[in-house]
Amino acid sequence: MKKLSSILLVLSLFLTGCSTSLPLTDAGEAPKKSIKIGVSIYDEYDTFIADTVAYLKEWSVEKEKETGTVITLDIVSAGGSQLTQNDQIERFADRGYDAVCVNLVDRTDATVIIDKARNADMPIVFFNRELVEEDLERWDKLYYVGAIAQQSGEMQGQIVVDACDERFSEIDINRDGILQYVMLEGEAGHQDALVRTQSSVSTVTEAGYEVEKLGDEIANWNRAQAKTKMNMLLERYANQIEVVFANDDDMALGALEALEESHVTHIPMIVGVNGIPEVLDAIKAKHIEGTVYNDGRGQAQAILEMSYALAMGEPFPDQITLTGEKYVYLPYKIITYNNVQQYISNQ
Repeated sequence: MKKLSSILLVLSLFLTGCSTSLPLTDAGEAPKKSIKIGVSIYDEYDTFIADTVAYLKEWSVEKEKETGTVITLDIVSAGGSQLTQNDQIERFADRGYDAVCVNLVDRTDATVIIDKARNADMPIVFFNRELVEEDLERWDKLYYVGAIAQQSGEMQGQIVVDACDERFSEIDINRDGILQYVMLEGEAGHQDALVRTQSSVSTVTEAGYEVEKLGDEIANWNRAQAKTKMNMLLERYANQIEVVFANDDDMALGALEALEESHVTHIPMIVGVNGIPEVLDAIKAKHIEGTVYNDGRGQAQAILEMSYALAMGEPFPDQITLTGEKYVYLPYKIITYNNVQQYISNQ
């Protein structure tokens, strides 16, 4: 009996030692060995979003190596349908996902998603398409990762200003002292599109340059649509357009294709936003004046780190800097011929 008691005592001490050797979460529970994170994007054909998702996958692999926790990413596209996206979030909730990342289809219609996630106690990190502030305040497990839209428009305008300061006589092809421009907008009612459209032009006028808008078309962040819309503009304003403002790089490339296939005698200055690889190459070849770098890699890292922390019940890591306790904004950067090679080298 004494021998058996001694064995039981040793076993008890061993088990107790094992149970206290594991680190605990804030909730006092042992950390999870695996987590499931759902990712719903508005449209898989958006180049910037596709690149961001690719970076998200890369960061999840790095996080697995760092922590030893298995991370399952379930990535789905809503195909431009908010109803489809609502159903996707419901499926994530029904399957007990630990967190979700949402690139909203309709930034003004997040109520259903938030309600489904809140009922399932499933935190959300929204990204890229900023939801209405009042919606983000509805629950303490809602966050947003992106960039400040006004900054992108101001930088896009600054690219034009800097080019005009250097060679206005070359850009002003009709020698009237006025910049004739067309605008390719991303999406009707989309906050980034509205803000970029306004702030890009106002930056040029505030710098002292007079402008004249020849046309303004919606191309839905889509290269093919932008090409079609640019062809329409060229039918009306051939050889009159001096600047093409495109709300993103896909549309800038669509405009470039239309111009190169047309019979215009002068290719106008084209500026975009995002810094996707094909546009970087076009800037190096001097076919596009410049773009505004949107840090998809950095945003993906923030999305993954925040989702992981929320899923594990841990505080956000030190590199996550919150604005207003809800937002993570990464800065935009100007890319022109002068610095494009460093961005190409970092791809």
